[in-house]
Amino acid sequence: MAGGGRSSQLTALLAAWVAAATATAGPDQAALPAEQSRVQPMTASNWTLVMEGEWMLKFYAPWCPSCQQTDSEWEAFAKNGEILQISVGKVDVIQEPGLSGRFFVTTLPAFFHAKDGIFRRYRGPGIFEDLQNYILEKKWQSVEPLTGWKSPASLTMSGMAGLFSISGKIWHLHNYFTVTLGIPAWCSYIFFVVATLVFGLFMGLVLVVISECFYVPFPRHLSEHSEQNQRSEEAHRAGQLQDAEDDKDDSNEEENKDSLVDDEEEKEDLGDEDEAEEEEEEDNLAAGVDEDRSEANDQGPPGEDSATQEELEPEETEEAISEQPCPADTEVVEDSLRQRKSQHADKGL
Repeated sequence: MAGGGRSSQLTALLAAWVAAATATAGPDQAALPAEQSRVQPMTASNWTLVMEGEWMLKFYAPWCPSCQQTDSEWEAFAKNGEILQISVGKVDVIQEPGLSGRFFVTTLPAFFHAKDGIFRRYRGPGIFEDLQNYILEKKWQSVEPLTGWKSPASLTMSGMAGLFSISGKIWHLHNYFTVTLGIPAWCSYIFFVVATLVFGLFMGLVLVVISECFYVPFPRHLSEHSEQNQRSEEAHRAGQLQDAEDDKDDSNEEENKDSLVDDEEEKEDLGDEDEAEEEEEEDNLAAGVDEDRSEANDQGPPGEDSATQEELEPEETEEAISEQPCPADTEVVEDSLRQRKSQHADKGL
């Protein structure tokens, strides 16, 4: 009995010792094969660490084959980070869509170099040797930095990060509806459309309420006074415009009158000149007629001498009579003068 009790006690003590040894040695043995990663995961809460010092960042996705091919190279590069005096980080775009929007990542994998808050895009193959030479030889100095609105720290990229964060949350919610709950995809789309409309209406209502809170209406008497002043100003402006139009009309009328008076004076001057010319022509014609008559009287002798001369020389008397101007010719001349006067009078009118 005593030997059996001692043996059972020894067995229990041995089992306890083995269990304790296993418990103490288990974590160490489990930690040996798995080596701690030197790559620091970056999130929306700690990404500002890259604003100080020198960093290399990798944007990846778990489902991306190209990203998986460069994981070992990136880990080897991170092990030499202390020697190169550089920090190495990685960003999962599925878990951190805001950071992918802040750096405007459109292809995977994407690499960035940061030096004291100045960012540059690394477009190499992403292998260990090329990454090491990129830092040692300072090849990043020949790359154009992301400045201005393209900088991840700018206000524009902050807004882009917010949009990407919202889109990532919507995508996760859509997967929850379709995968976890088993809702059809078209039902999820209808839900998001209705939610967008309701959200827009709500934001519009909020803006109206805010404007009503900050808007201070004028008292009624002040508003009426302002309306009266506005009306009086409008009436004054209308009166000024009317006066200006009247002045223009008066000036135009005066100009027309002056032009008409000038035309009439010119016509009168022309009429006076025509009358003077006609009088000269009449005087010339009358002088010619008088000369013709005096010549006729001088050629014809008075009394019996004229009769005997007519009998002796009938041919000469006939020629003299034919040369004397007849009254019919004088009437024709006077008629032509009258017609010219009437024509000049019509032109003057």
